[in-house]
Amino acid sequence: MDFGRLITAMVTPFDGDGEINWEATSRLVDYLIEEQKSEALVVCGTTGESPTLSEEEKLRLFSYVLEKADGRCKIIAGTGSNSTKNSIHLTKEAEKIGVDGVLLVVPYYNKPNQEGLYRHFSAIAAETTLPCILYNVPSRTSVSMSVATTLRLAEIPNIVATKECASVDQITLIASACADDFHVYSGDDSAGLATLAVGGHGIISVASHVVGVEMSEMIEAFISGNVHRAGELHRQLFPVFKGLFECPQPLPNPSAVKYALELRGIPVGSVRLPLVGPSEDEAEFIKALLN
Repeated sequence: MDFGRLITAMVTPFDGDGEINWEATSRLVDYLIEEQKSEALVVCGTTGESPTLSEEEKLRLFSYVLEKADGRCKIIAGTGSNSTKNSIHLTKEAEKIGVDGVLLVVPYYNKPNQEGLYRHFSAIAAETTLPCILYNVPSRTSVSMSVATTLRLAEIPNIVATKECASVDQITLIASACADDFHVYSGDDSAGLATLAVGGHGIISVASHVVGVEMSEMIEAFISGNVHRAGELHRQLFPVFKGLFECPQPLPNPSAVKYALELRGIPVGSVRLPLVGPSEDEAEFIKALLN
C-alpha cells in the first residue's frame, strides 16, 4: 500500500461547546483533498486531539471522513494507544469500517522497553489485515523506538511504514537498511526535505493544512531532480514549519494550526482542554506568519 508522499494529520473540528462539528469536518476534508492536495488523511492522530476523543467519537470520525473522501484519498485511522488490548480492539473496529490503514503510536506513559514495543506492534499487526504505520514520537511518549526494533517490525508483511519524529539520523539509518517497499515518513515538517534526501518516502504533516500545495511542489521538485527548487521552497516554508509549533514560544499542537485554518477561511473551532487556543500575542504572530 502506497499512501502517497504528502499525508495530512487532520485536525478534528469542534463547535462552540467542544463537540465534533460535522459540517466543518465535511468542509475540511474537501479543502484538504481538493485545495491542499493531501494524498491521504490521518484521522484521530495527535493533531486530531486523539487523547480527548472517546472511542465512539473516533469510530464515527473514521466512518464519516471515509464516506466524505469517497475514494479521493486514502484514510488512515489513528488506532494506537498505550494499551495493546485496546489498540487491537479499535484497529479491528476501524477495519470493519473500511479504512485504508492504521497509524500506531509508540505506547506512552507506561514506558515499555524495546522487546515490549516489538510485542505490542506485532500483536496488533497479527489481528488485522490492514496496512500498519508505526509512529515514533519520543517527545510525547518518553520512549523512542530504536532503529533495530523498527527494522525488526518492518519484516512483518502488513507493517508497511513508519512515521519518525526522533531525528534525521534515525531516519537515515532506517532508510538505509529497510526494504524498498517499507516507507519512511518524516513526522516533522521541517525535516521533510532532509527525509527525502536520505531515502525517505514523504511527510506526515501538520503544516499541509495551510501550505500543502507548496509542500507538494517541493516534494515533486526533489523527486524530479530539481534539488535547487526544492531547497528554495523548503527555505520559504521553513518559518511556517517552525512557527506553527513555536509561536513565538512553544504552543501545543494543534492550537496554532487550528487558528491558522480560521485565518484561511476554514473555521474548525478551538481545541479541547487541557489544550488552549493561542493568546493575543500568539495569534498576532500566527497572522504575521501566514502573511
